[in-house]
Amino acid sequence: MTLLWPQMLWLLLAVPALVGAYVLLLRRKKKGALRYASLSLVSGALGPGQRLRRHLPALLLLAAITMAIVALARPSAVVTLPSEQRTLIFAIDVSLSMSATDVEPNRLAAAQAAAKAFISEQPPDVRIGIVSFAGTASVVQPPTENREDLLAAVDRLQLDRHTAIGSGIILSLVTLFPDAGSELESILFEEGTAPGGERGVPIDQAPKAQQKPVQSVAPGSYASAAIILLTDGRRTIGPDPLEAAQMAADRGVRVFTVGFGTPEGTSVSSEGWTVYMRFDEETLKAIAAITRAQYFHAGSAADLRKVYEALSARFVLEKKETEITALFAAAATVLMLAAGLLSLSWFHRLA
Repeated sequence: MTLLWPQMLWLLLAVPALVGAYVLLLRRKKKGALRYASLSLVSGALGPGQRLRRHLPALLLLAAITMAIVALARPSAVVTLPSEQRTLIFAIDVSLSMSATDVEPNRLAAAQAAAKAFISEQPPDVRIGIVSFAGTASVVQPPTENREDLLAAVDRLQLDRHTAIGSGIILSLVTLFPDAGSELESILFEEGTAPGGERGVPIDQAPKAQQKPVQSVAPGSYASAAIILLTDGRRTIGPDPLEAAQMAADRGVRVFTVGFGTPEGTSVSSEGWTVYMRFDEETLKAIAAITRAQYFHAGSAADLRKVYEALSARFVLEKKETEITALFAAAATVLMLAAGLLSLSWFHRLA
């Protein structure tokens, strides 16, 4: 726990003074008690437990004052609270390499199953969008809270040629920041990987926004959204994924990466050709590092489920430095009320 106004703790020096004043007051009352003809009458009236009852209200009041002084110092602590990240974009690789079977039944099917499980576990107020990418990138489902639409969009994913990881990241950013669309989409057109086709919503059909200069922020500082990139990490076309990751970092957006495949790789047959697919894990680790996010490796369907469980925990709950002044103020109020009620109940006075 830390204190925003630690200088207020000097007021705690008043606590020993209050204790001393209370002791002096008790001594004065003790002298008055000597006027009784018999001390046995006094001790008999007190009974067992009466001594604790006599001092308990004062102790509670002293604790209330202490709590109030600590509240004035504005304490803060790291607590687990619901995350402020309310929009998630899935950028899912649908290149032919995702048909590899080193993750059973294949990489894409495992990704679809785990993505659907992840979507179903999110709180209802979290908006989720889906972007797919192969040779081009497309918005399969704009951000929505409708879980049925999202699950149907995941089922519609189909394999295609090439792997444009950078395009998937950039189009995810366009989906999060429509006002910056003209600036970001121009990069896709220059690279020849502008989205299109029937699988999603082509970006060149979206309304054009005026280009605005980018004001860089601290990486990972944008707490309202994040991108989850699912791929085998081997780019064959399109913008450099690390440059796309830097664009996300400049906007404070974290890109969590989920890598599919095994270190030894596997071969994939398509249209009479057999291609050896190598898993590019280093690129995915670099993307996560640039954006201050985290990399997860999915070596099997079981591992993939664990990955999504970890991501779900991250996006639903988050540890944050939070001021807890109200907690100490409430405790002080409760203790003060308890002291007053006990004093009234036992002694019929507030003293």
